[in-house]
Amino acid sequence: MNAKEYLSKAYRLDQRINSKLEQVASLENMAMNCTSAINGMPNNPSKSVSHMADAVCKIIDIKNNLNDDLAKLLKCKINIIEIIQGVNNIEYRLILEKRYLSYQPWEDIAYDLDYSVSWVLKLHRKALRAVDAVLAGRENKNGMA
Repeated sequence: MNAKEYLSKAYRLDQRINSKLEQVASLENMAMNCTSAINGMPNNPSKSVSHMADAVCKIIDIKNNLNDDLAKLLKCKINIIEIIQGVNNIEYRLILEKRYLSYQPWEDIAYDLDYSVSWVLKLHRKALRAVDAVLAGRENKNGMA
């Protein structure tokens, strides 16, 4: 796995978490709008006891899954922070943090650093090479242990 793929893992996890949060909000909204229909039938023809109960069960399942994803995201971000801290160049670290931990667009990073976007992208490429070296050093260290 190269540096960019490794550093982008947190962004993908964050997207999954946001998607699940939207699902929970939608299901909670649906559960609030559930009403019981009285139709005079003595038996419930559907296997489901209650639409609200089904919605609540789905909400609980998604929230449990969400907690697992949040734990993965936290662990992933901690690993990324450790990798970025392994880069010696402070400017590279700043660009990596802004891009991969704060998810800032290139234009904002360039503005914050008072550089052109093209210069920030050039520094980013160098920073990724530095991350590759840190990752390779970790693999060598873990391989020897």
